[in-house]
Amino acid sequence: MSGQLPPRLAEIVSDFAECEGREKLELLLDYARRFPPLPADFDAESDAEDVPECMTPVRMSARLVNGRLSFTFDVPAESPTVRGYAMVIMEGLNETTPEEILAIPAEFYLQMGLQDVLTAQRLNGMAAILAHVKRRAAEALEKAD
Repeated sequence: MSGQLPPRLAEIVSDFAECEGREKLELLLDYARRFPPLPADFDAESDAEDVPECMTPVRMSARLVNGRLSFTFDVPAESPTVRGYAMVIMEGLNETTPEEILAIPAEFYLQMGLQDVLTAQRLNGMAAILAHVKRRAAEALEKAD
């Protein structure tokens, strides 16, 4: 695969890759349980956008501070798989540069082995979230020029 993973995301991918079978799903659910409450300044009408490709209603926002992006997601508690994906993205990519994000392979999550325990339809959620994150990174670079 071309591209490179930011250090924290690489650690997360490695943790999943080392798990076997249902352990992968349990680790994803652990990430979902750590999903933070929405910050008080998360305004659904500001820069938050829907991720319509997800079957679950997902909203995300991105904030660029000192050349580094941070993401916030709003995912219903009754969707633990998608909350897990969003938490992996937040933990793995917050405080990274737009360039680092754009270098991530589109299907990096296959290195995690989640396709062994989740359906392709569920994996599409991870791909959709990453696509929106990458779009926000590209927009941040355009604004910086």
